Amino acid sequence: MLEARVLTSIHQVGQPAWDACFPGALEGFDYLAAVEGAGLSDFAFRYVLVSDEGRPVGAAPGFICDYPLDTTLNGAGRGLVAAIRRLAPRAFTVRLAALGSPCTEDVGLGVAPGVDPARHGEIARLALQAFETESLAEGCGLIAVKDAPVAIALVGQAARALGYQPTPGMPSAVLDIDFADLDGYLAGLSRATRKDLRRKLRGAAALRIEERRDLSGLEARIEALYAQTRARADQQLENLTAAYFTGVLARMGERAFCVLYFAGDDLIGFNLLLQDAETLLDKFFCMETDRGPAHDLYFISWLHNIGLCLERGLRRYQSGQAGYGAKRRLGCAFPPTEMFFRHRQPLIDRALKWAAPLFADDPTAEGAAA
Repeated sequence: MLEARVLTSIHQVGQPAWDACFPGALEGFDYLAAVEGAGLSDFAFRYVLVSDEGRPVGAAPGFICDYPLDTTLNGAGRGLVAAIRRLAPRAFTVRLAALGSPCTEDVGLGVAPGVDPARHGEIARLALQAFETESLAEGCGLIAVKDAPVAIALVGQAARALGYQPTPGMPSAVLDIDFADLDGYLAGLSRATRKDLRRKLRGAAALRIEERRDLSGLEARIEALYAQTRARADQQLENLTAAYFTGVLARMGERAFCVLYFAGDDLIGFNLLLQDAETLLDKFFCMETDRGPAHDLYFISWLHNIGLCLERGLRRYQSGQAGYGAKRRLGCAFPPTEMFFRHRQPLIDRALKWAAPLFADDPTAEGAAA
């Protein structure tokens, strides 16, 4: 018989139980433990564990936070909320519980290998129901599912069956490494983009590029560069600390590293990367507001990462949920995701469903901002 529990620490679940549901996952137990230990005060973390007669068969992370609804509104909706907030500063801020993690690429529902596929839907439904029940008991008004891949319909089917409203999610950018060298990569891009990247790449000679797994002595600078990057972002959720970056490096060993970019002796940018046997996952790229763009640092780091994939025989470069316009020009695909939500109050739930068209347009569509 299936049973679901919601726990407040991933250490209460335990690494053997979590890994049983996420074997080999790059953003697995060690990554989530580092996130939990990073002191991210905006979030209360939760973990759903589904068991069958004591055997772990399904799991998913979750979180609770105060959530400004305009985080995922499009331009028209965001302008309307901003006008209302001048009169009522707390308007459109709700207590949100979301299945998923604010620091992972998708919702992250894991099902243990060997479980009968006919039971996968029941596991997903039970996990979401248990999370919803616990979240409502903790006073959350809005329940959501974060960035469920459309290609893996399991979570979406469970959410729809339980009456959740779908809306487009924020996909990651994916680039297949199906070329033999950097020239092969550039050959697949437009002539204008290829010419521009070759010009930008020449600027790398003015930089010192280092790969490190220890950021001792650089914590304050890392935090400052992240803060500058976050301040420039159109959409914000997580507010990371230096302990997030150092914790991920400490817990994940050879599966995580930072590439640092120096102008002279000054650190002007850094890139946190995760790696397994097939994928290089670009978690966060941060740079100084002035000197980063002046050195074309974003594009230099992109090409450096392509080079790492080629050197290490990796088949896939995955980047984060931002900068879609630039990433489209750089050859990426965007496997679609969906978010799902519903509110505990039926009238508010209906209003939110009515307002769903105001939520963020597909950021990967032609014409979306870079």
